Amino acid sequence: MNAHTKLNATIAAAMDEAANGVVRSDAEAINRSAKQAFYKARVPIYPKLVHGFYRKLKWAVMAITLSIYYFTPWIRWDRGPGAPSQAVLVDLAHERFYFFFIELWPQEVYYITGLLILAALSIFLASALFGRIWCGYACPQTVWTDLFIYVERMIEGDRSARIRLDKEPWTAGKIAKRVSKHSAWLVISVLTGGAWIFYFADAPTLARQLFTGEAALTAYAFIGIFTFTTYSLGGLMREQVCIYMCPWPRIQAAMTDAEALSVTYRSDRGEPRGFHKKGQSWEGRGACIDCNQCVAACPMGIDIRDGAQLECINCALCIDACDEVMDKVGLAHGLIAYDTDVNIQRRKAGEKPRFQFVRARTILYGGVTAVVAAIMLFAFMTRHTIGLDVLRDRNPNYVRLSDGSVRNGYTIKLLNHSGHPRSLELTIDGLKVTSFNVIGEHDTKGDINILVPADKVRSLRALIAIEPADLPKERREFTFTLKDPASGEKVETRSMFIPGGGQ
Repeated sequence: MNAHTKLNATIAAAMDEAANGVVRSDAEAINRSAKQAFYKARVPIYPKLVHGFYRKLKWAVMAITLSIYYFTPWIRWDRGPGAPSQAVLVDLAHERFYFFFIELWPQEVYYITGLLILAALSIFLASALFGRIWCGYACPQTVWTDLFIYVERMIEGDRSARIRLDKEPWTAGKIAKRVSKHSAWLVISVLTGGAWIFYFADAPTLARQLFTGEAALTAYAFIGIFTFTTYSLGGLMREQVCIYMCPWPRIQAAMTDAEALSVTYRSDRGEPRGFHKKGQSWEGRGACIDCNQCVAACPMGIDIRDGAQLECINCALCIDACDEVMDKVGLAHGLIAYDTDVNIQRRKAGEKPRFQFVRARTILYGGVTAVVAAIMLFAFMTRHTIGLDVLRDRNPNYVRLSDGSVRNGYTIKLLNHSGHPRSLELTIDGLKVTSFNVIGEHDTKGDINILVPADKVRSLRALIAIEPADLPKERREFTFTLKDPASGEKVETRSMFIPGGGQ
């Protein structure tokens, strides 16, 4: 019965009820019908354990990615006295991001932006080449869901055992298994949340504070938040996250084309499908014996034989499941494989299948990725370890002194990105000044040497005065230059001098 038939039947029932003295609004009847027609309770999925190349590959990717995530905060990196010794650290208190030998300051956030752009372009390129390979192997949702299913399988058994357990009445044995499973999930979730906050503070110190109750309340709060999200998304929601919450399945349609390799049921070889008995001839039929093992292995609960689907994450477990069946019936592997629908049509037409990795789309994505990577590498290799920011006073714009000269005020910030103190030389060009006074340093017409501590920003007030004879007739741009005499490195920034006189 389709949605319209159900809706009409419900409305008719509502009219009958009204005729019999039962009062119910049309809106209530329609809403009740809509719920029946368009909403469905979640059907549990029980993925079967399979063995094969892609299952081993997923184990390897899961082990590598989880190891990177959990152990990276504990890697030490010597940056000298007074500097944090954690290799990867987001130091919010001191506004720094450390990644091994790289140290980024807040004003260098464009490097983070560049990395995000590179990550997006890399996923675009991977999708154009191999479909949803990111979703199937390296997406955090996939990795943690795979881990949770592994724990579930270890405690409750494989597919058939879990199905039977769900149908059984609640007994002491069933309760023990469920408590064990959810306890293990919670441990994994707590470790996940704990590992994440270790990226924002010194890991050994924070770990000790967490166990002794000395850590900040925000640390416990964030562990609780990440524990809840990991437990919910990886343990309870699973495939629903990929189907209903993640935008990538919808976006990917614009990133790929008919030549992109993806997990494909080769219908030209498998059809017509049907049950096969040992000793029967394969003449006049396809290689698919309709055993549904590909469906049983799928963590999304779909049938790959129905073609490309939004729910398919290209995890390739159906390939391993099908290859196991092909071994049993004595046929070659590859009934389900990484292929394209275009190749299926080519084989049906008697043409030789081919894989076109070099296409306009892949050239575009690869080229843009290479350009962005080159720009970021050049910017990083030529980045300055000193910085200079200048802000001219706006209120007042200028001050006229008793001798008729005009003075402008500036706030100057000197940045030392290195791990040792540096004596930096500050000069101005483009103005004939009477005095250049950096408060706390010198009053001079020439250069000023300023000591800036290691890995610090030093903020100073500068006053520039020009006598009446040398005053420009209108506002004039000039240049502040900061130079390290020891290394020769220098940076410049432009500012403005207001001479007064109605300017």
